[in-house]
Amino acid sequence: MRLNRDALAALRGRVMARALFSLRMAVEAVFHNKLRAALTSLGILFGVASVISMLAIGKGAEQEILAQMRLLGANNIMITPFVEQKEGQVKEQTEKQVKKFSPGLTYADAEAVARVIPGVEAASAEVVLNSNLTREGQHRSGKLVGVDTTYFRLTNLDLGSGEWFTPQQVLRGLPVAIIGHGVRTRFFTTEDPLGKPLKVGDTWVTVVGVLADRQVTSDVAQRLGIRNANMDVYVPIHTMLLRFRNRAQLTQRDIEAAARAENTGSSGTDTETQQQREERVNRNQLDRIIVRVSDSKLVPSVADIAQRMLARRHNSVVDFEIAIPELLLRQEQRTRTIFNVVLGAIASISLVVGGIGIMNIMLASVLERIREIGIRRAVGATQKDILFQFLAEAVLISVAGGATGILIGTGLSIGIQRVAGITTIVSFLSVAVAFGVSFTVGIGFGIVPAYRAARQDPVVCLRYE
Repeated sequence: MRLNRDALAALRGRVMARALFSLRMAVEAVFHNKLRAALTSLGILFGVASVISMLAIGKGAEQEILAQMRLLGANNIMITPFVEQKEGQVKEQTEKQVKKFSPGLTYADAEAVARVIPGVEAASAEVVLNSNLTREGQHRSGKLVGVDTTYFRLTNLDLGSGEWFTPQQVLRGLPVAIIGHGVRTRFFTTEDPLGKPLKVGDTWVTVVGVLADRQVTSDVAQRLGIRNANMDVYVPIHTMLLRFRNRAQLTQRDIEAAARAENTGSSGTDTETQQQREERVNRNQLDRIIVRVSDSKLVPSVADIAQRMLARRHNSVVDFEIAIPELLLRQEQRTRTIFNVVLGAIASISLVVGGIGIMNIMLASVLERIREIGIRRAVGATQKDILFQFLAEAVLISVAGGATGILIGTGLSIGIQRVAGITTIVSFLSVAVAFGVSFTVGIGFGIVPAYRAARQDPVVCLRYE
């Protein structure tokens, strides 16, 4: 056993000595032809830099998609109302068709989805109204959002201070509110907002909680259809329907507004904004229902059941739509992945071209150094020594180009993020893969020239002019 360990140690020492000697000879040969070695490694350099930047873009896109999924909530289904679209050819109608009545998207729909459909963990209603926020002489427009107790959990909103709505506050419609971080910084700059009053429209509410700051750009919020909670005021859903606005009930104010719109034309007044016109004609009690499914595998089937159930409740009137944000984001991620794979494949061509360049230059180097090979063989170098020398030279050129390409690719990724605003992440795995690829290219394309150099006849080499 002792002899085996000694023999293994001796063998390891001889291999290391030969490797170091071959590396030293390769370094001397490369420095002797620095310009040629630098030009030879350009193909590897550009290939590795391109692959590093493409992998960084792909990794950044993946992290961005995952962050958006966290914002939307895992396993969520969004149900939103919309105006029924009519299609078909125009033809004369002799009889007046009776239009089917639909109550629109209501709070009863949200309760039915949570109560009837198997696999639904929770369903939360959302009502959004444009309102004015007032306190101690400060005035600002904002969004008033009516929600229930499960809304904040389904939308991944965290509480900075205070308490969530209690079931009693939601059920009795008490005038309490949870405000966003931006509302606190504008209306409660010097005091704790908990327990303090805030006027929303014509109604005073008491602040019971403040949401934690959530950094979401307006572009991301609009594209994902999520709320920028920092400037919103949240009240219980029954508080919204009882004390502020219930679109399912026709009030005297609605009749007067409809009369004014009729007198001034069907499109509304000149000063009326598009948002105000949409609010005037909106008869849906809810603006959105968020459904959380217990298992991601059940999301498509739950969405299909909800589609058919709501269609029956709405008398087959198509006045709502169901979206699965996770599937949409997965499709976007798949599209980006395919795009990155194509770009990475194109960039990898540079690695193959660089490897061919290394092989070409090394083959030419063998012809130039025939006499050197003969002299080394004459003084005792073996075929393995010549093989390792030329192979080490090819690997050195390839690895040097790969290391430089890693630095350039990292810098390029940082530049893309700062200039184009695209999230890029250079991972340790991508650097290791790039370095391994450059090492493999050096061995793969350097073995043929090294083998040819080792097979040279020393007598013929010494007579070579």
